[in-house]
Amino acid sequence: MPPRTRRRPAPPLNEAARLADQLQAAGLTKRDIARIINRDPSLVSQFYTRNKGAAFVPALTHVLTAVQTAGITDPTELAAIAAPRITRRTTASGTRARVRTKAVLITPTGTGTGRAGAQAIASGSARLRPLIAEAARQQLRLAFTVRMLKTGYVHASGSRTDSPGIRRDVIQRADHTEERSYGSATTGGFDATDLARRVDAAGGDVTAAVHQWLVETGRIHDSAHITHLEIRTWRPR
Repeated sequence: MPPRTRRRPAPPLNEAARLADQLQAAGLTKRDIARIINRDPSLVSQFYTRNKGAAFVPALTHVLTAVQTAGITDPTELAAIAAPRITRRTTASGTRARVRTKAVLITPTGTGTGRAGAQAIASGSARLRPLIAEAARQQLRLAFTVRMLKTGYVHASGSRTDSPGIRRDVIQRADHTEERSYGSATTGGFDATDLARRVDAAGGDVTAAVHQWLVETGRIHDSAHITHLEIRTWRPR
């Protein structure tokens, strides 16, 4: 019999991967970590497989400190802590390197999801625009979840005047913010084409388009500030 070949020992984890491991041990997922650093989840996996992530070590270090010492586990809050400590790569000439973004993914059933946290909200949730545009092209339905301070909503949680009208679709947070979902496959959701037109009219600002709709329909106050936004799509039956 030929001699067995010994497996090479796995290379040691880099600092980004070690920090990611500690954050996962504290209860966060790789998807949460990706949201915190405002990158695609595949990049977090590459901390382990391709030795990437050095640029995120300062941000992840501060995030881990916030988790361990202050008990903060909300990805949106941790993203706000990480954002000032994330710097873009530079090219050999010193200019900012481009960041490759994931193509819009909508499954054959029309299912697609896009999220924007504090950092993306400030720039108009631009990452959600391609998802909405593609959903409109395919004539899909959509729903969305917004998060803001409780005082930003016109109606109390659970009010039947406001969608969803039942408390199980409302998530209340310890920081006095509240998540509310609007639309679902059960209720029929909303026409993606209508939201796409609103986004175009707002100059591509998805946050502003959603905010305007919520104000127009009497769901939030004009001064309310959206801190989190999620878009979900599906194909109508």
